[in-house]
Amino acid sequence: MQWQPLNDHRFKLAEGAHWDAPQQALYWVDIAGFKACRLLGANYQEWQLPEPVSAFIPCAAGDALVTLASGIYRLDLASPGPQPALQLLCAPDPVAGNRANEARCDANGHLWLGTMQNNLDAQGNDIPLKRRSGGLFRIGPQAQVTPLLADMGIVNTLLWSAEGDTLFSADTLDGVIYRYAIDAQGQLRERQVWAAQHPRGAPDGAAMDAQGYVWNARWGGQCLLRFAPDGCLDRIVELPVSHPTSCVFGGPQLQTLYVTSAAPAGAHGELDGAVLMAQTGITGVPCNRFGG
Repeated sequence: MQWQPLNDHRFKLAEGAHWDAPQQALYWVDIAGFKACRLLGANYQEWQLPEPVSAFIPCAAGDALVTLASGIYRLDLASPGPQPALQLLCAPDPVAGNRANEARCDANGHLWLGTMQNNLDAQGNDIPLKRRSGGLFRIGPQAQVTPLLADMGIVNTLLWSAEGDTLFSADTLDGVIYRYAIDAQGQLRERQVWAAQHPRGAPDGAAMDAQGYVWNARWGGQCLLRFAPDGCLDRIVELPVSHPTSCVFGGPQLQTLYVTSAAPAGAHGELDGAVLMAQTGITGVPCNRFGG
């Protein structure tokens, strides 16, 4: 694949790539830079937020959600970047000292939010992880909160089977991607290891293609790993960045793969911290807006 940067911007910790098909727009965040970013056509916009932000997802109502350390907020997209207009939707995680991490919407427009111990200070610098205090929550269009998992390390990857009866989700501290059956009440049943540990980095965010293959960004691994529907490794996709963080299929045919990356201490590559893009010839699964 021929990778190229989306633009000239470089980020501390770009994450949460989301493609909005109705707008043909790419949404993402800089967690450590406290920025929500959008590329709409040739127009790049960013909103400077007051705390770490892990996801930026458009809503059916026309605004967008941002998942901050203190809760989930609605962001008025017409508000100016330096002074974003925020309205609290809910604060699903009751554990003090946690922050939002991975977040995606399912086919029903429900937001699934993984949390973790906050590892960033007020300037976006790293704080050591000392506890597995994260959880997984589902938030409905009317801000109904359903707790699903507790005692998680770093929740990453939120993908569903085509039938909607299986969740694929990683815990980066465990180094594996788990599979959970979803029961008739929407609760998660006992987890199973779906994709095992691999020496090429730890699992971060992921995207699914139309054949059910999972493309997983590997933190510290300088690559994506593509897993077959049975969880076996299908291929290694090399990247020109050391710390890829998430990926998503976008573009008019959902065949452009976008990859966010980070530039942590010690990462000095020319493209570290960039958002990358490449044409794949493979069709992806579309992202969903929040239903509220």
